Amino acid sequence: MSSLNWLKYEVILHWIAVALYIAASVIFTYSLFFKNGKVIRHAFLLTIIGLVPHSAALLVRWIEQGHGPYMTRYEVLSSDAWVLLVMFLLFSVKWKKVQHLGVIILPVAFLMIAVGVMRNAAMQNLPPSLRSVWLIMHVTFAKLAGGAIIISFAAAQIFLLKIKRKSNNWLAKFPPAEIIDEYSYKFAGFGFVFWTINIAAGSIWAQESWGRYWAWDPIETWSLITWLMYGIYAHLRLFWNWKGKKSAIALTVCFLLSLFTIFILPFVAKTLHSQYFTP
Repeated sequence: MSSLNWLKYEVILHWIAVALYIAASVIFTYSLFFKNGKVIRHAFLLTIIGLVPHSAALLVRWIEQGHGPYMTRYEVLSSDAWVLLVMFLLFSVKWKKVQHLGVIILPVAFLMIAVGVMRNAAMQNLPPSLRSVWLIMHVTFAKLAGGAIIISFAAAQIFLLKIKRKSNNWLAKFPPAEIIDEYSYKFAGFGFVFWTINIAAGSIWAQESWGRYWAWDPIETWSLITWLMYGIYAHLRLFWNWKGKKSAIALTVCFLLSLFTIFILPFVAKTLHSQYFTP
């Protein structure tokens, strides 16, 4: 079968996943606003079912082009959404009280995929000079960091809503504000650790590929700034007792910075990364 036919089926699989995630988002919203919590199990079931065609689409692309989904905006956004959803499902099994965050997580995920699919879906070969196990580690931990900080941001926004609208019935389905605040901090901690490994692995990979560990490339620079901001947030939280509203606002600022670094800067800046992160 030609690459064009594989690509056609892959795009169809992605749209099937998007449709299932949209349905899950509707049920998450219905469960939160209009129904008791029992119906939420159907939202999780649809999310899991949606991961089947989503995973198949990524696997087809991986096999067909011979490398992981980290070369084009299309596959980067799709694989980022996949990691986000898997992390959310796994953490929901461990901490059931975060399940209602699906009302934010699922729309973010299907919008990422939809935006990616509507971009250029053409496959892109990975230059031989960039093939390295350190690239795989760099990309993997970047995606894990992205998933963790999105969940952390979602929890922070729910916290801010809870303290502003204490009598709102749908917000009562979430844990108390103090617990939501703690979840937000924990996920930010995961994101900070994963981001640290991402930068370290990226530096080693850069040494192998370009002969230097650091070159103050725009993406490198803003990744470092983002890492420092999350580090400052962690220190304020641990040593200056920045909890509650101040913590949530600081975390929101960190998230907006990371959003720029991960999802905006690579699309608009011409950097050394441009040779593998194409439109």
